[in-house]
Amino acid sequence: MPPKEPKAKREELEREYVIPLRASRHQPSRRRRAGHALETVRRFVVRHMKGKPEDVWIDPRLNEKIWARGIQTIPSQVRVKAIRFEDGLIEVDLLESG
Repeated sequence: MPPKEPKAKREELEREYVIPLRASRHQPSRRRRAGHALETVRRFVVRHMKGKPEDVWIDPRLNEKIWARGIQTIPSQVRVKAIRFEDGLIEVDLLESG
C-alpha cells in the first residue's frame, strides 16, 4: 500500500455569488428584515465556502447596501465576492453592479 500523501494546504479561494434575500422579506417581522438579511448572507457564505460563522467578515459597503432603503425594504438579492484566506477568514465584499 503506498504511503498517504499529506493533505494540500488550504489556499486562498475566491468566488462570486448572487445571494437571494427574498425569504428575508417574508420570514421576520417588518422591523427585523435588514438584520435577518445580513444573517442570511452570513449563513449562505458559511455553507458555500466551508467556514465558521465567527470567521466571516462582511464589508461595510455590503451592510450599507442592505440598509440603504431602511430596515423594512431590503434588496431581493445581492451580488458578492467571497474570499477564503489560508487562515480560515472569509471576507465578503459587494460586487459593483454594472
